[in-house]
Amino acid sequence: MNNKLTTAIIGCTVLAVSSGCTQTKNEASSAGIPAEVTMSKDILLDKIKGGWAGQTIGCTYGGPTEFRYSGTMISDYIPIEWPEHYIKWYYENAPGLYDDVYMDLTFVDVFDRLGLDAPVDSFATAFANAGYPLWHANQAARYNILQGIMPPESGHWRNNPHADDIDFQIEADFAGLMSPGMPVTASDISDKIGHIMNYGDGWYGGVYVANMYSLAFVSDDVEFVVKEALKSIPQESFFHRMMSDVITWCGEYPDDWKQTWSEIEKVYDEDKACPEGVFVPFNIDATINCAYIVMGLLYGDGDFFKTLDISTRCGQDSDCNPASAGGILGTMLGYSNIPEFWMPNLREVEDMDFAYTTISLNKTYRMSFDQALQVIERNGGKVDGDNVVIKTQKPEPVRLEHSFPGIYPVKRDMIRKDIEEIGTISFEGTGIAVNGAVKTSDEKYVAEIEAFIDGKPVDKFNMPASFHSRRHEIFWAYDLPKGHHELELKWLNPKPGVKIECGSVIWFSDTPAKSSAL
Repeated sequence: MNNKLTTAIIGCTVLAVSSGCTQTKNEASSAGIPAEVTMSKDILLDKIKGGWAGQTIGCTYGGPTEFRYSGTMISDYIPIEWPEHYIKWYYENAPGLYDDVYMDLTFVDVFDRLGLDAPVDSFATAFANAGYPLWHANQAARYNILQGIMPPESGHWRNNPHADDIDFQIEADFAGLMSPGMPVTASDISDKIGHIMNYGDGWYGGVYVANMYSLAFVSDDVEFVVKEALKSIPQESFFHRMMSDVITWCGEYPDDWKQTWSEIEKVYDEDKACPEGVFVPFNIDATINCAYIVMGLLYGDGDFFKTLDISTRCGQDSDCNPASAGGILGTMLGYSNIPEFWMPNLREVEDMDFAYTTISLNKTYRMSFDQALQVIERNGGKVDGDNVVIKTQKPEPVRLEHSFPGIYPVKRDMIRKDIEEIGTISFEGTGIAVNGAVKTSDEKYVAEIEAFIDGKPVDKFNMPASFHSRRHEIFWAYDLPKGHHELELKWLNPKPGVKIECGSVIWFSDTPAKSSAL
């Protein structure tokens, strides 16, 4: 693959033609990042706009296929359309598609109102009380925060069964876009905000994406950005090992992304903890979906359409993955260099507010640009007239985290009964998770549940009927002594017209499940 965009090297100054920035260092090269980068404010703004525009376009392009192709590729013969007025249609008819963007904007808005030193509780409170619906790690974190469990505990795997899910990965764009050429700063921002909803591999996905955005400001080499950003992830982590394998396979099969997809499927297609994804094709885990971002970037060869199309055709969360890939490449190319084919649909909506916000793309561009200028100055750079001087940073590995250590799913039981009908749930192993929800037309109702394991009370919790503030799973417990256990769930305040439906139960143990001999 030739992932390098055009560069011209003149003496010790590297002119990145496609980005319009000047990089200065005694031994500068197109493959490295110099200690200092100067670019015009116009170019900086163009790149920030390109990041947000690329994310919005990518999200829209993959929107119709989201989780319709789980555990399978989207074949070439299946058309993915880009009709006229497409983004506007989604804005007006299915605005929830853009959770990738309006989630980011919650954090952009807090920075705008409270400054760069805004405390994490301000971000958590804004996120938890926002009007938009949430799922998976985000919703589990929202529930935790509304129940008084604040970050980082709100995203920790003991409190959040979705800790390794994709959530922060799709929301980390803002951290890279406000940290041009400063990946360590992007990681620091990700540490504060990413632990609101994720931990371990789920957090690493956001760190990695934010680092790729940051580096895309100062390098036009897609392959370099992908590899260099991975230095932000500890080598001992599962996430690093998987992304390293993906990069290797992309090199071994440079003309066949489908072969790389197959290698990933053979080795890494598992969802270890998400109660909705265990032992089914649905996989919202950050790692495999990040692999599809990387594939889009590497096989896309700097081509905007190829990048979106491959990230989408890998399947699973196929709107979020091209959104991230498109945003990273859009940052590298700049808004003015995104092919015109995509732009009429985007221009139609740039003054329209995203759902659940009072923020449009045009407002986002300016807010993100203003924050980037502040971050540049805070980190030793300079805003000088029409130019900015960025003191660049080399990626550094963040701390090692591992969600659900020594915990493996071993069995999935379908119950499909009301909580009052199931009595005692017997299981073998070291942990359990129970899916389910409150069913009632009374949105104000809050169920009270007490859980007993082996006859001893272990938890007492609320289950709001409101979809906005719901508890994503009924119950979970990990790290039990290995052996036979019995779980009893007592509904303390039953009410006529209310049901608590239990769907499935996941058993966990300290070793992976193995197929029985026939």
